Parts: sequence; C-alpha cells; structure tokens
Amino acid sequence: MTTPSTPRRPRTVLAMGPRVRDALFDAAALDRLAAVADTDPALVVGDFAAAEHAAALAGAEALLTGWGCPPLTAAALERMPRLRTIVHAAGSVRHHVTDACWERGLTVASAAAANALPVAEYTVAAILFTGKRVFDAQRAYREQRRRLDPLDLLAGAGNYRRTVGVVGASRIGRRVIGLLRPFDLRVLLHDPYVTREEAGRLGARPVSLDELALSSDVVTIHAPELPATRHLFDRARLALMPDGATLVNTARGSLVDTEALTAELVSGRLNAVLDVTEPEVPPAGSPLYDLPNVLLTPHVAGSLGNELGRLAHAALDELERYGRGLPFAGPVRAEELARSA
Repeated sequence: MTTPSTPRRPRTVLAMGPRVRDALFDAAALDRLAAVADTDPALVVGDFAAAEHAAALAGAEALLTGWGCPPLTAAALERMPRLRTIVHAAGSVRHHVTDACWERGLTVASAAAANALPVAEYTVAAILFTGKRVFDAQRAYREQRRRLDPLDLLAGAGNYRRTVGVVGASRIGRRVIGLLRPFDLRVLLHDPYVTREEAGRLGARPVSLDELALSSDVVTIHAPELPATRHLFDRARLALMPDGATLVNTARGSLVDTEALTAELVSGRLNAVLDVTEPEVPPAGSPLYDLPNVLLTPHVAGSLGNELGRLAHAALDELERYGRGLPFAGPVRAEELARSA
C-alpha cells in the first residue's frame, strides 16, 4: 500500500503537442520528471488511436497532459485499461477531459492556479496603465513631439480611488483582487456564487452586474465561458458603462458582444484592453486593430515563455503528490466544471 512516506514513480505517458513538451520542460524539469515518474520523455502522444502508441498507453497509470492533448473519449480510454489519473500542465481541462473520464472514476488535477498568476498580472497592469491614461499620453507625445502639459492633456487621469469592477471570483478574479490590495482603488465584485461575507474577506463589495457596469471606471472580466455567460456584456450592458470607462477581457471573447463593443469603441466613448475576442482572430478589416483607444493582444495573458516552467513544475508537484498517495493540491471535480473554465 502506498503511503506518504513511500513514494513511487507511476508509469506515465505525456499527451500533448510535441512543441508544447519542448516548451514546458527544460533540462531541470525533465530531470524532475524522471525522478517522480516512470516515463519516456521522448514519447509524446498526439493521437490515442495511433498503433505505435498502443503498448505505452496500455501500461499507463497516469497521463501528463498539455495543450494539444486529444479528447479522452470512451474509445481512447479503452486503450488505457490501467489509467487512474490525469495531470494537466495547463489551465482548463474541458478540451480533453470528457464524461467518460468521470464515469471511469479517474482523478484529475490541473495547473490552473499556476496559470492564473500571469493572467492576473496582465490584468492588473492593464488596469493601472489605463487609469493613468498611458496610451493617450503615448499617442499625444508621438504625434506632437514636444513638451506636453499633463494637467491639460491628462486631466482626470490617475488611479487614486478609481473603481474597478471584477466580474467573476474565479481563480484569476481572486488573484486580481488580491494583487489590487496595495493600491488606492475601490473594488466591486459580481459573482452569483459568492456571498457578501466572502466578498468582504476577498476585499471587494458585492454588487449586481448592472451596478458594477454603471459604477466602474474599469471592468475586468473573469467569468467562465458557459451558455449563460454568452454576451454577458451585450449592447445594453455596455451602454451602462460610464463615458471613458475601460473594458478589460482576458477571459473568453464570447462573454462580450463584439459588434456592440466595436461600435462603442469606434465612437470613442469606451476604451478596451482585449486579449481575447470573438472571433479569435478578428477579421483583417476589424477596427479593433487600429483604434487608438484599444489595446489588442493575441491571447498572450496566460503563461508563455519562461512562465511555462511554472506550469511544468506545478504539474510535477501534483504527479509527485499522486506518487506519494497524497491528495492533489489542485483537483478538478466533475461537478465544478459546470460553472468553471
């Protein structure tokens, strides 16, 4: 029997894109992978039906998954009779963990908490820069190329006692609220699953979504992509936002009515920082690329570059916990997926 004092190395197969494996695991992470798992790091499965992977999958007790992992359908799981657990070296598991996994009784963990940090950092940077009206200042400086009077150019700018509305107390939403604590900002929160007392402990005042839209200088979206959240910010709700307010979206493009938002941005009434859009990528002729009141980035708020190492080690932490017979630090449960990313 495995106990916390008798660690073992479960037979593990990597299931992800080959380039993802290379980006996630540097030499130190590969050494640690070899220490916590019985695996062939050169073997990366991108197709569960491929004949050349049959033997490895048949003996796998654990899957270490990443971006590019195929769906774990019932047919795929039939090829993995010994599989007991899935550890995902990224955030959401909704793209590959299917109902068949839960019916089989598999345990699942993800590095979602580790991936939440860079998204929250990006968001806080966007909030502070837009409050300071950095993009307006940059544009004016570039165009006029002379000393500018900040009292004239940036009247009303600044982050002192601004109001930030956080939509969704997800992992990322909570991280954002936590990172905003040192600043002189008022934080509002809308999340139907969070009580008034819990919101207070987080450091936010709970409000309805319409009140949040009406009262916030910056609205930042961190709700999951669900049928109920599609176009959460539609034409009517965007119209509630004050003139000059900024919408930050690092969640999913479908949460915002892109056509309605584009109209507000073209008019100059609102500003936006958009790391996600619907569609993603916007059409080549979209005004979003060129509007001076829009910062548009290609879905880069999450982990990238050296931040991928954090995901790798978070996943290896979970694999090591599994080998020691300990519960996961970041478990994923079927009942939670109905209202999470």
